[in-house]
Amino acid sequence: QVQLVESGGGLVQAGGSLRLSCGASGHTFNIYTMGWFRQAPGKEREFVSAINWSGGDYIYYADSMKGRFTISRDNAKNMVYLQMNSLEPEDTAVYYCAGSRYVLTEYGSGANEKEYDYWGQGTQVTVSS
Repeated sequence: QVQLVESGGGLVQAGGSLRLSCGASGHTFNIYTMGWFRQAPGKEREFVSAINWSGGDYIYYADSMKGRFTISRDNAKNMVYLQMNSLEPEDTAVYYCAGSRYVLTEYGSGANEKEYDYWGQGTQVTVSS
């Protein structure tokens, strides 16, 4: 089994930055892709970004996050990060870290949440205007 724990959420003013962290433990050898998703109040969960955990160096972002968010990983520490800059009130949501046994390739963006087997509990990000 794999456990994922997010941290780093909080309250920030519009235009500010936050760095989310996700720590993985357990059978991490089952993970090939790590992703970030978010869910705003009253909305469905949506894809934010994905990165290979092993087996490649692909990175994908949702269009609205390109240029503002940066995903990265540190395999030695079993950590994945999401650096969020130029935050907007519309970025207010619970952010979830997820792990998938699917390998991220040039043919897929990692945006399908059904491909993720492991989920963290989420961390709240609130952006005030």
